[in-house]
Amino acid sequence: MCGIVAYIGRKICQPVLIEGLKRLEYRGYDSAGIAVIGEDGQIAVRRAVGRISVLESKIADTDPLPAAMIGMAHTRWATHGSPTEINAHPHVDDTARIALVHNGIIENYSVLRAVLEDKGHKFTSQTDTEVLAMLIGHVYSELKEKNGIHLKPGQSLLAKAVQNALSEVSGTYGIAVICRDEPETLVVARKGSPLLIGVGNDEYIVASDAAAIVEHTAQVIYLNDNEMAVLRPGNDMRTSTIDDIDVSPVIQQLESKLEEYELGSYEHYMLKEIFEQPQAVSNCLRGRVDGKEGRITLGGVANFARELTKARRFILTGQGTAWHAGLIGDYLFEDLAKVVTEATYASEFRYRNPLVEDNTVMIAISQSGETADTLAALREAREKGAMALGVVNVVGSTIARETDAGVYLHAGPEIGVASTKAFTCQLTVLTMLAIYIGRRRFMSQPQCQELAQGLLAIPDQMREVLKQNDAVREIAARFAQQENWLFLGRGYHYPVALEGALKLKEISYIHAEGMPAAEMKHGPIALISDGMPVVFIATKGHQYDKVISNIEEVRARGGVIIAVATEGDKNITRYSDHVVYIPEALEALQPLLSVVPLQLLAYHAAVIRGCNVDKPRNLAKSVTVE
Repeated sequence: MCGIVAYIGRKICQPVLIEGLKRLEYRGYDSAGIAVIGEDGQIAVRRAVGRISVLESKIADTDPLPAAMIGMAHTRWATHGSPTEINAHPHVDDTARIALVHNGIIENYSVLRAVLEDKGHKFTSQTDTEVLAMLIGHVYSELKEKNGIHLKPGQSLLAKAVQNALSEVSGTYGIAVICRDEPETLVVARKGSPLLIGVGNDEYIVASDAAAIVEHTAQVIYLNDNEMAVLRPGNDMRTSTIDDIDVSPVIQQLESKLEEYELGSYEHYMLKEIFEQPQAVSNCLRGRVDGKEGRITLGGVANFARELTKARRFILTGQGTAWHAGLIGDYLFEDLAKVVTEATYASEFRYRNPLVEDNTVMIAISQSGETADTLAALREAREKGAMALGVVNVVGSTIARETDAGVYLHAGPEIGVASTKAFTCQLTVLTMLAIYIGRRRFMSQPQCQELAQGLLAIPDQMREVLKQNDAVREIAARFAQQENWLFLGRGYHYPVALEGALKLKEISYIHAEGMPAAEMKHGPIALISDGMPVVFIATKGHQYDKVISNIEEVRARGGVIIAVATEGDKNITRYSDHVVYIPEALEALQPLLSVVPLQLLAYHAAVIRGCNVDKPRNLAKSVTVE
C-alpha cells in the first residue's frame, strides 16, 4: 500500500526514482508523483493520476523536470481524499519550501489542519499528508525566525523541524522530506510504516520496499519505529530517535537478488509465482527437514523449544490469505501437536479484549511482515503476556524484529498482489512447526518420519499438479463469465476452499464464496442454480464419503461440479463434470497440493475476463494502515 522512493547522492535522480516507482507498482496505487530540488534551488513537483507511465509521459513530453541529485517519489493509494492529481504526493507547504511524501495515516490531521488554518495557512488538498507538510513548514519557519537557537552543533534545521512537528502527530507514518533551503539534506522517519535506507557509493536510496533498492545496493539499514535519519551526499548519515537520541545504525545484507524481481518469460508475476512454488517450498524445507531421521530442525525457534513444548494454547493470526494459512495451521497444531489452537482475524483480536492465559503463544503470519492489523494483534498479545513467534517472508521486517523468535519463509520476492507462493510456504512452515512441537509432546518417531518424508515429496508433487495447467485453463474458459461460484471442502480443505474463493474474487472480480461443505445445507444451498460452478475439494481422506454426498446434493439442484481429487480416483468422475487430480499425499499435507489448481483456475479466469492480474483494482500488496 503506497510506495516511497527517495534519493540523495551524485547521480541525476529522476531515472532512479521513476524506476524505483515501477518496482513498487505491485503494492497498489491510484496516482503517482515526484519532487526534486533543481539547480536553481527550487522544488519542482510533478503529479499524475493513474499508472506511473502517465507520470513518466508527462515528465518526458509536456512538463520536464530539472536535473537534480536529490528527490523523492511516491505512489498513492487513496485514504483521505479521492484519487486526484491535487491529492497525489508529494505535497508542499504553502511557502513551497518543504516537500514531503508519506505512507500511513495522520489520525489527528483535522485538529492540526484547523490550528494551521487559524494561523493563516491555505490548503489545496483533502489529504492528511498536506497537513503534515504544512506543519513541518510552519515549524521550520518559526525555527528560522529564531535563528535555530535550539539546534545542536551541526544539526540540520530541517531535521529539528521534522522532530518538533512529529511530536505533535498521532498516527502512523513513513516519510521523506526535502527543503529548498537545505538542498543537500534528505530527512526520513518512520512510525508504523516501513522504511529502509540503501547505502550506496556516496549515495542513499530510501524506500518502503527492498524492490526499489536492490538494483543499486545490497547494503541496507532498516529504520525502527520512532527513528529518523538525516542523509547527505558522501555517505554522511545521522540516525536518531524522533526524540533526538543518537542510534547506531546496523547495516544488513539484502537476501533478494535483482533477477528475482524480473518477470522473465511469464506473462504475469502471479503465473510466475504459481510456477515457482515447487522451488519456493523446496527452499523453505532446505536444511530443516531430515526425512531419513524423521527430524525437523528450526533454528529460529530452537532457543524456545521448551516453552513451545509446554505451551497450553496457540493463537494463529493474520489477514486474508495469511489468515487462511492460520486456519489450516489450527487443524495442523491440534491434529499433529495435540495442543489447543485458535486461528483469529488479526483485525478483530485486539478490539475484543482477548483472554490470553499463561503459556500462550501467538504466531503472527504475514508475507510482508508489515501488515498493520497483524502487527497490532501481535503487540496486544505480547502486552498480555504471550510469547510471540513470526512466520514472515521479508527479512528485517517489523514483525520479524518484534517477535521473540520465528521462522522465515524463504519464498523469495512475491510481486503479484494475490499471494500464492507465500501461502504455500506459510503452510510449509506451520506444518514443520506442528511436527516440531508434536514430536516433543506425543508424536512417535515413525509418524514424524512419515510426515517429514511426505513434506520432502511435496515440491515434485507440485510439479505434477502444474502439468495440468492447460486442462485448468480449459475449465476456466468454460465458466469465466459465470458471476457466482461456490468453493466447498471439509476438514483441512475448508480453509483451502476459502482461499480458492478469495483468489477468484480478488483478481477476476467474480463473486465467490468458500465454506465448509456441510454448511451449504444450512442456507447457501438456496443459491444453487442451473449451470452454477461449484468447486469441491474431494481428495481421499476420512471425510471423502461425506463430500461425495454433498456433491450429489449440488448436482440434484443443477450445479456444475469441478472437483479437485486424488490421483487414481475414478469414482469421482461419476459425480463430477470436471476433475483436476493431485498426487496422493498424507491428509495433513494435501492443502499444499489442492490449493494449486485453485490458484491456476483464478488466474486463467482473470486473464480470460481481461483483468489486470498482478494489479487488481482497489487492492494493495501490503496493507500497512488499519
